[in-house]
Amino acid sequence: MNEILLDVKNLVTEFKTENGTLRAVDDVSFSVNKGEVIGIVGESGSGKSVTSLSIMRLIPNPPGKIIGGEINYYRDGKTPINLVNIPDEQMREFRGNEISMIFQEPMTSLNPVFTCGNQVMEAIMLHQKVSKKEAEAKTLDLFAQVKLPDPKRALDAYPHQLSGGQKQRVMIAMAMSCQPQLLIADEPTTALDVTVQKTILELINELSRKTGMSTIFITHDLGVIAEIADKVVVMYKGKIVEQGAVVDIFENPKHPYTKGLLACRPPLGKRLSKLPVIADFMEEKDGNIIEKTADMNALVEAFVVSENQTKKRYEELQSHQPILQVKNLHTWFPNKTNIFGKAIDYVKAVDDVSFDVYEGETLGLVGESGCGKTTLGRTILRLVEPHSGKAIFDGKDIFNLGQNELKELREHMQIIFQDPYSSLNPRMTIGNAIMEPMQVHKKYSNDSERKDKVIELLEKVNMKAEHFMRYPHEFSGGQRQRICIARALSLKPKFIICDESVSALDVSVQAQVLNLLIQLREEFKFTYIFISHDLSVVKFMSDRMVVMNKGKIEEMGIADEIYNNPQNEYTKKLIAAIPKGNIEDIKARFAHL
Repeated sequence: MNEILLDVKNLVTEFKTENGTLRAVDDVSFSVNKGEVIGIVGESGSGKSVTSLSIMRLIPNPPGKIIGGEINYYRDGKTPINLVNIPDEQMREFRGNEISMIFQEPMTSLNPVFTCGNQVMEAIMLHQKVSKKEAEAKTLDLFAQVKLPDPKRALDAYPHQLSGGQKQRVMIAMAMSCQPQLLIADEPTTALDVTVQKTILELINELSRKTGMSTIFITHDLGVIAEIADKVVVMYKGKIVEQGAVVDIFENPKHPYTKGLLACRPPLGKRLSKLPVIADFMEEKDGNIIEKTADMNALVEAFVVSENQTKKRYEELQSHQPILQVKNLHTWFPNKTNIFGKAIDYVKAVDDVSFDVYEGETLGLVGESGCGKTTLGRTILRLVEPHSGKAIFDGKDIFNLGQNELKELREHMQIIFQDPYSSLNPRMTIGNAIMEPMQVHKKYSNDSERKDKVIELLEKVNMKAEHFMRYPHEFSGGQRQRICIARALSLKPKFIICDESVSALDVSVQAQVLNLLIQLREEFKFTYIFISHDLSVVKFMSDRMVVMNKGKIEEMGIADEIYNNPQNEYTKKLIAAIPKGNIEDIKARFAHL
């Protein structure tokens, strides 16, 4: 008999906005049994994070408020406590102690002026009434449990001294410090390397098994849900559209939105010409969802590219001249200096790297955080100066160019950065942001012509002419990324570096942006270097793939061949860590329990 720990009934949470009342959570009901992992999945704005914040009673009031429903917490297994109605002081006893939460962005959740150890110790001393010495011992033990490589160092380290994955482990240790009955994990692995993600998923699973803790795991990626959840709740625009056992949802999804979420993840076993998107499965008319296609597999199969077509494209690309040749490139950063300020030790971010990129090709660059892939991309564009080596673009040695020649070259080489918000000026309208490179490089005869060109570009990336006068904060993450793509296109470049340009997007928005990049490549005959830590995305986008580790190239070759037959242990480890979402793997996971 499954024992219920949390029962959410008809929950409604609203926010007052300038444009009226927004119902972020609309009549949501689900339950969590003891020791169970529930996955809540949906795109940004689906209401999944607001649901979790409602359970924790962390909705800021104003503007938000729980206006209806019950959140029944079964503390002793018999008598429910409705968390909606209890006083704040009583809620504080539960929060952090019996119900814990891991927030999405560990850097903003940790206080930058206190050591990581101090922050975990504070939570232990607050809830468990133990001495500082006992709290320190417990913290070291927790840091060992969450597999931080050096628990003592992490204890004394400040948040900025740890990597993203390590900070996330500190957050898990803090959430686990009081041995909660219920852990709410809100997108805890988004934007992390697949290998770090795998260890964090395994860690949460292991801690659940050891302590009997229940987990609500929130994500936009159904592949991650397949690795960890027992049950799935699918949310869309504040409502639950489908819920059930993870095997049932993956084997036989009923709602077109669920089908869309499952289909838009880049598949690993086949090559597609484009990714299916949610709009292929459903459309909305007058607030009603209308299903467009019921057969998910048939739609995916329609986009499959044969091995012969892939081979033919590769041979054609190889017949062209390389547009870029990178030879023995080293980019080193001083790590230690002597008393005269001369560097005596270096961090070798890029260490003797050589490769060619052919005209019209997409070369994928994949590896974990810190492997040197972003530094390599920036060095090629001279945004970072190299230590030694050559980069020859269109017959010109980039590293020997003067400032004027470099400015001319920038017309032909562009970059799309990882975070579109920080790469757009918040005080500049997006129309002016796209127009600015045209003004700098004196493209077209006047601003009126340039404005027409900007509107044409906005429409090219599926934005509208009326967006010209709006500011970056008025757009979603996916829309901002489209604006950055339009800006990169404004000078008609031959070559574009995409640096983690889809890593922070929902899988559904990611599919749209990847399709757009491929469509633009065919139309404008670009050459891309596509940088990502997500091997499934790189495999979908790329003709050839370069796998990097610790500044060096581990493996290089045709993308499909590297995936199907990796030669190197590091590549095998990267591939093994990708959440596959195969129904066979899900069934095998339950067979072991």
